[in-house]
Amino acid sequence: MRIYELSKILNVSSKEIIKVARDEFEIQGLKSHMSSVSELQAAKLQKYYIKGKESEEKKEEVVKKEKNKKRNKPIQQRTEPKQKRPKRDLSKKTKGKKGDYKGKEDEEEVTEFEIGETISVKEISELFSVNTNEIIKKLMSYGVMATINEEIDFDTAVILAEEFDFTITKKEEENQFDKMVEELDFEDEKEDLKLRPPIITVMGHVDHGKTSLLDAIRDTHTADQEAGGITQHIGASVIEKDGRKMTFIDTPGHEAFTEMRSRGAQVTDIAILVVAADDGIMPQTEEAINHAKAAGVPIIVAINKIDKNNANPDRVKQELTEHALVPEEWGGDTICVEVSALKKIGIKELLEMILLVADIQEIKANPERNAVGVIIDAKLDKGRGPVSTVLIKKGTLHKGDFVLVGVAYGKIRTMVGHKGERIEEAGPSYPVEITGLSDVPEAGEILYVVEDEKLAKDLAAIKQDKIKADANKRKGKVSLEDLFDQIKDGEVKDLNIVIKADVRGSIEAVKQSLEKLSIEEVKVNVIHSGVGGITENDVMLASASNAIIIGFNVRPTNQAIELSKAEEVEIKTYRIIYNAIEDIEAAVTGMLEPEFEEVMLGRAVVRDIFKVPNAGTVAGIYVQQGSIKRNAQIRLLRDSVVVHEGEISSLKRFKDDVKEVNTGYEGGLGIHNYNDVKKGDVIEAFVIQEVKKK
Repeated sequence: MRIYELSKILNVSSKEIIKVARDEFEIQGLKSHMSSVSELQAAKLQKYYIKGKESEEKKEEVVKKEKNKKRNKPIQQRTEPKQKRPKRDLSKKTKGKKGDYKGKEDEEEVTEFEIGETISVKEISELFSVNTNEIIKKLMSYGVMATINEEIDFDTAVILAEEFDFTITKKEEENQFDKMVEELDFEDEKEDLKLRPPIITVMGHVDHGKTSLLDAIRDTHTADQEAGGITQHIGASVIEKDGRKMTFIDTPGHEAFTEMRSRGAQVTDIAILVVAADDGIMPQTEEAINHAKAAGVPIIVAINKIDKNNANPDRVKQELTEHALVPEEWGGDTICVEVSALKKIGIKELLEMILLVADIQEIKANPERNAVGVIIDAKLDKGRGPVSTVLIKKGTLHKGDFVLVGVAYGKIRTMVGHKGERIEEAGPSYPVEITGLSDVPEAGEILYVVEDEKLAKDLAAIKQDKIKADANKRKGKVSLEDLFDQIKDGEVKDLNIVIKADVRGSIEAVKQSLEKLSIEEVKVNVIHSGVGGITENDVMLASASNAIIIGFNVRPTNQAIELSKAEEVEIKTYRIIYNAIEDIEAAVTGMLEPEFEEVMLGRAVVRDIFKVPNAGTVAGIYVQQGSIKRNAQIRLLRDSVVVHEGEISSLKRFKDDVKEVNTGYEGGLGIHNYNDVKKGDVIEAFVIQEVKKK
């Protein structure tokens, strides 16, 4: 524990704590407020100060009782109501409301109070007229460590009140934010509703061909670009058939993205369940079925990969009946379409079935109102700032509208359609990328159009205050149980994790998956998560919290790498999410046996780009750190985000081929089958080495 943290808890200056640690406990090496002490030493220092203050508190209580006796005797003798002036004279020492309150207490002892969801330690000490240190000492006896300004929840306050013979009741607080949101998201009149394009979510098990199916439908090629061939972010696109439009959402199929898939089902009208004809129903297929059923949306089953020799569609249909999905040809009401995404078989029939189900559902919305939408995904772009993908649920969103999204707000500066075209407005069921928000919103947040920026800012502030209150409530319940249990027998252990990713949706998936890994002996705590590269601030937070840092599709800066070495903070980076989850799971269960590790060789910055005939693009590089070797693998970073991994096709110094380029030297580097290199990009060279088992 750091000295400054101990100083906040004990409400004592850092200098005094350092002096006591040296003189009383002979703890050496403490130089400043950033110095650290062990958990055992911290516990000894806390006990020292608590014991030292007990005698002072007893003296104060004795003096206080004597004063109360003198004060109460004349009050009991007065029976006439006119004799009230002396009471105000007795409370002259206090000012304002506090003095008035004490005067009332003298007249009639108040034993019942009304508070909100939370209350600070200072406020409750004033309410009970009890010394703050006494309150803190009681809280510590309950296993709650809180400073004078920290807040405790209502339940803890009730227990405290019983200790001091008081009664506390909860004050009903009107949620202003929810009330305003109800006014923004009102129900439309039936005569105002018009048919809108259906929103379709594609679900299923990993590698069953969801993205390939969408690929076949919209005639694009995105599957090859995705890491591991697995969809990492939610994408949305609009498809037109026979003059009618449909919006498709591609939710990731791996089980780690259950939360993202669940969010997709909440905004969808029709769910397409993709099942491989050669594989059948798998665990993620079952999850997809459950999410669609919970959302109350109709399910169309696309039996994919029927072109394979070992395909068995009938077995898939049989397995579907076990989940209450009986095909129409078997007398049920579940539409099943046999398709091949690779050979584009059955695609036309699938689209016809989607439109048929949409006609039966009569999907409608009012386009002539202020828009309400759902954030599908959000990220922080270096040039454009916060960028969010919104799916409009009702109304029409216009460029220049003032919007509120959780704690973020702003005026829409730009709107980009699913094909990358600039647009001025977007109606119901249309996905659009917007800029102009004050912050990166959480994926799944609701977007509301409001009258002006002031209202949006005020509502965002109310929402922020509510979040802070909830955070303070959790902060006030910090428990000493872990600390003292670890000192006694080391039974309880915490694995603190800092998560950084390129987009919000990935953070949610990683966070949910990691928190599920907690077992009885080890508790996994995600103490911080954010969008963007790994910075020095992340390393300092991890150092102070004894945490490890996980980066998903992002990399640390040079300064962060150096600081992590100095602070001995472990940084783990991944491109495919289930690799991260498997590593953490193995570490939690104590089964981690690393066989290979990545060894960083060097880091270079791209200073210029050259187009060479028959060779493609050559990057003019300057090596900042280590060396770039010809036989190494490379990683291309843009704004600390990984954009490509590959091999070196050529490495030159002037006109000569070389085996390596060292720190401080320039050279020319070509990347195998990749030309999208820009000035300012960073190239990392690394090798994968086998780790000898000890």
